Amino acid sequence: MPEFIEEQESTQFDFDRYRDLVRRRHLYFLVPAFLGWLAVWGSSWILPATFKSSTLILVEQPTMPENYVAPNVNENLQDRLQSITQQILSRTRLLTVINNLNLYSGDEGLKSPDDKIEAMRKDIVIDLVRDARNGQITAFKITFSAHNPVLAQRVTNELTHLFIDENSKVREKESQGTTTFMEQQLEDARVALAAQEAKVKQFEATHEGALPTQQASNLQILAGLQGQLQSEQDALSTAKQQRVYYQTLIDQYRNLRETDRTPDGAPTELTMVDQDLAKLRAQLADLNSRYTDSYPDVIRLKAQIVETEKQKQDLIAAAKAAPNESGDAESTPLLQLQSQLKANQMEIANRDRAIAGLQARVNEYQGRLNSEPTTEQALAELTRGYDQSKANYDDLLKKKTQSVMATSMEEMQQGERFTMLDPPSLPTKPAFPNRLKFCALGIVAGLALGCLVVFVVEYFDDRMHLEKEIKALLTVPVLAEIPEIQTTADEQREKRRLAWGWVFAVFAGVVVLAGSAFSYLMG
Repeated sequence: MPEFIEEQESTQFDFDRYRDLVRRRHLYFLVPAFLGWLAVWGSSWILPATFKSSTLILVEQPTMPENYVAPNVNENLQDRLQSITQQILSRTRLLTVINNLNLYSGDEGLKSPDDKIEAMRKDIVIDLVRDARNGQITAFKITFSAHNPVLAQRVTNELTHLFIDENSKVREKESQGTTTFMEQQLEDARVALAAQEAKVKQFEATHEGALPTQQASNLQILAGLQGQLQSEQDALSTAKQQRVYYQTLIDQYRNLRETDRTPDGAPTELTMVDQDLAKLRAQLADLNSRYTDSYPDVIRLKAQIVETEKQKQDLIAAAKAAPNESGDAESTPLLQLQSQLKANQMEIANRDRAIAGLQARVNEYQGRLNSEPTTEQALAELTRGYDQSKANYDDLLKKKTQSVMATSMEEMQQGERFTMLDPPSLPTKPAFPNRLKFCALGIVAGLALGCLVVFVVEYFDDRMHLEKEIKALLTVPVLAEIPEIQTTADEQREKRRLAWGWVFAVFAGVVVLAGSAFSYLMG
């Protein structure tokens, strides 16, 4: 039963022990705690102050709708902003800003230009502002830290103008580069198109008359030539029949020249002409009963009848002439027949030449029509290459026109641009050190230090201060206790120590509160 009671007491909070510890060690706790706070808080007034000046740059979208003018620059703003940042943070740019604004001149640790450049890069902070809905960059914030608030503002303003100007230059340069590239591609496409066009024209000139587009005209011309050829052949056949007829008349006339005249004085050949005329008319009547007047044989017989009637009239006129005329006068019909035969022979020769020419032309056009499939295939290949070159040229011309418009838009500052939304701020309070935070950290550090000192002192103190500690060492029960006997001097000393503890606690609390208020007001 006593063991159970002791175990239960050990598990409960030992209030008497900690109260005795506070009574004995309160100064060991208060003094280190106050000194720890004072050290941390005081360091905030010793460390060099750093002021931050910041500005917000808005990314404005193009004022011209993309349906009218499409931008011809890189649309990935993050990549372009990273590229611009690398250019601005380059050694040459930063060294120019450092020299112009005389930065880091008072810092003894930064003597070389490379050290100053590296320090400035660390003092520059760029934060992106994204749209919560689509994650696109809508703005970005530039912050620069310096020991002088005015200088921080000047550097931030300089960096802001560098970003704005560099973005305009980069976009204009990229746009101009795109336009130049498109112009070069368009020129190459124009040369290729001209070469294809020259090939097509040369092919059309070489195969003039045999092109697929001329097939209909070639068929029409061939049909006309074939009709002319048939007409010439029919006319040649008629002329050859007339030649036979004239030759027969001449032979009959020569055979009958020596015979007697008829009783009425008319020449014998007149009778023969009448007989021939009767035969021709009989043949014409027979043909008219079977064919129309446009039939070639009908036309030929009609012409022979007209010619025979003319001969008959010539013979009658010769018979009525004086009977004592010379032999030359009597041979006038024979001369006429001979002249007609010569004319007929010339006509036949002309017909033969015309037929030969027409046949050559018919063969030429038939050859053109026969070669049209091969010509069409070759022309289709050339035309396909020309169409591809033409489509490529038209596409490049459209893109080049759009690129020129986009370049003009960039030159007029109508494209995507950076606009300073908030001018660089002039900091009134240092960003570092934050003295109010240092004050809070000092309180935490002082409490931790005080607890550590009390723990160390108590750990190395081998004295026993409570009855429980003495009873724990004894193996036998305690029958009687002797109370602590304090003299008047001991009581006064204990009271003074407690009084000093309260005074120091009040003093430390007042100082900490005053320091916190001062840090809050002074920033």
